[in-house]
Amino acid sequence: MSHPRTVIGLTGNIGTGKSTVLEILRQLGARTIDADQIAHQVIEPGGRAYDDVVATFGGEILAEDGSIDRAKLGQIVFNDPDRLQVLERIVHPVVFEQINSELTAATEAVIVIEAIKLLEAGMAITLCDQVWVVTTDEEQQVQRLMETRNMNREEAEARMRSQSPQAFKISQADVVLDNNGSLGELAAQVKKAWDDLELQPKLV
Repeated sequence: MSHPRTVIGLTGNIGTGKSTVLEILRQLGARTIDADQIAHQVIEPGGRAYDDVVATFGGEILAEDGSIDRAKLGQIVFNDPDRLQVLERIVHPVVFEQINSELTAATEAVIVIEAIKLLEAGMAITLCDQVWVVTTDEEQQVQRLMETRNMNREEAEARMRSQSPQAFKISQADVVLDNNGSLGELAAQVKKAWDDLELQPKLV
């Protein structure tokens, strides 16, 4: 990229701690873009993907107020890889356009895009200078999903199975952040990777 900035793609499987890393990077001075948050916005009533999602998956996914009940939608797509692909074909292009728009408007030297499907959706190749991957042991993932998202073990493991293996993401990474330890240990890894960015001439 010719502009004087670095775009980091931050990814990792569910329950690995991506949002924690994103917040650390925000505090360090990065502009942060949360693709998952954008994906939620575009399927809200009035959002650009709302009508297509409802037309495709039917009225049974709607809550009483007309909004999409993400839990009901999740029960459909996270137990059926084909249905998940259908949803992603609707939502991903809209999210991609929104991220691209935010990138164009951003003026910060470092911009971080957090996206669980960063690699699978092609965003890493087209938008990012580096890929950072957050990893953790699978049992840690299960425990975090049970504690923070009120899933039972079966639900947590089904959600994990719906994603590409951590090994695939690690194989594509410029930086790997191991989140099996304490918050302090994770923060130290993030700070080191951040400091290493400062060595790049493009940021001078």
